[in-house]
Amino acid sequence: MSMDRRSFLKSSGAAVALAGLAACGAPKKDTPAASAGEIKIEGPMLEHYPGIGVLGYGCMRWPMTKDDRGNEVIDQEAVNSLVDEALAHGVNYFDTSPVYLRGDSERATAEALNRYPREKWLLATKLSNFADASYENSVKMYRRSLETFKTDHIDYYLLHSIGSAEDFKRRFEDTGIMQFLLKEREKGTIRHLGFSIHSHKEGFDSMMELHPKYHWDFVQIQMNYLDWTHAGGRNTNADHMYEQLAARDIPVVIMEPLRGGGLASLTKSQTALLKEREPDRSVASWAFRFVGSFPKVLTALSGMTYREHLEDNLRTFCNFKPLVEEEFELLEQIAEEQSNFPLVGCTGCQYCMPCPYGINIPGVFRFYDNSVVEGTYVKGPEQEKYAKARRRYLAEYNKAVESVRQADHCISCGKCMKACPQHIRIPRELKRIDEYIEKIKQDLL
Repeated sequence: MSMDRRSFLKSSGAAVALAGLAACGAPKKDTPAASAGEIKIEGPMLEHYPGIGVLGYGCMRWPMTKDDRGNEVIDQEAVNSLVDEALAHGVNYFDTSPVYLRGDSERATAEALNRYPREKWLLATKLSNFADASYENSVKMYRRSLETFKTDHIDYYLLHSIGSAEDFKRRFEDTGIMQFLLKEREKGTIRHLGFSIHSHKEGFDSMMELHPKYHWDFVQIQMNYLDWTHAGGRNTNADHMYEQLAARDIPVVIMEPLRGGGLASLTKSQTALLKEREPDRSVASWAFRFVGSFPKVLTALSGMTYREHLEDNLRTFCNFKPLVEEEFELLEQIAEEQSNFPLVGCTGCQYCMPCPYGINIPGVFRFYDNSVVEGTYVKGPEQEKYAKARRRYLAEYNKAVESVRQADHCISCGKCMKACPQHIRIPRELKRIDEYIEKIKQDLL
């Protein structure tokens, strides 16, 4: 059952009007950011739950740099600066995992946050026991997170990426780790226990049926205006998940509010529609206003790799402007158009990497999807300047993905599919893209 739009608008409008507001303007004097203060934004940070900014920091995409040996590493100085500005402007929820950024995200996040008093920030991390779900390894992973952050508690602890009822049973119930985590919650070492999920409807509903037994404190779902009713594949529509969580009074944490960045770059006509209504707002801001307009949203995670991402999001959530009915309808129109595109739908989470055959899977998908969205893909001999379009497309593909890491190297081993939270049939999509590229090369479109 879908939530009635007018009922939703009535409840969300009241919630936003009553929401608590965190100071968001200039950096506070007792923070390292006080000397920097590069981002000048006035106004309160939106809060649906007291003390928690609705804009949360996703720590899976920290900025990278090269070390002395030419290896790619996290740029700690940049991370520290971003954390300074985020905390100074009301962002205090930080989401990470032991497996993000080749296992280094927790360390870098901890180094940045531990420069502040513990009460200034909220830690969300995960039991990412995909490779080894044994009790011993799971406990070891949990305790390592506590040690890394030099803390006596984790504010929000997640069972990472539940795929189905069977997955939950295998990784958490059969191993006995759930009983351990429940005891840790009783002790207060875990303040809130929940899970993130990428699953079909039956899998999500089965986790809701376990609520009376485990009393989930929060749940993290993929929600944006495209996935609201057009999730596709084996994923569950966000309207169903949100409604079920709201009915149980379970706070909602949002992941992928931009659908892997796809909702930050729309077609020219779609962009024009949004700019006509709000010429000074970014395309991405509409996606964040969408999730921020729901009163049960605890926080919406954004992987703000660059300062301009953080600044744009702060402009959205400070002095927040909830969507009105006709704006919801506008985004629904765009979502309908987006759902009809022949897109892969990859969010760039990198869970499928590294590919054993060296394919840059997210890079291939990102190039292809962007070309469809931006209208730069090659349609056929009937299009204007077809020969030039062919040459440009192939040149841009080689520029975006080096030849040894392109789709034609896939042997359909299927290893990547097991890790994909979007349930994308990766080998099939790589084959489809490779066949398309080959037709362009041979002028067979």
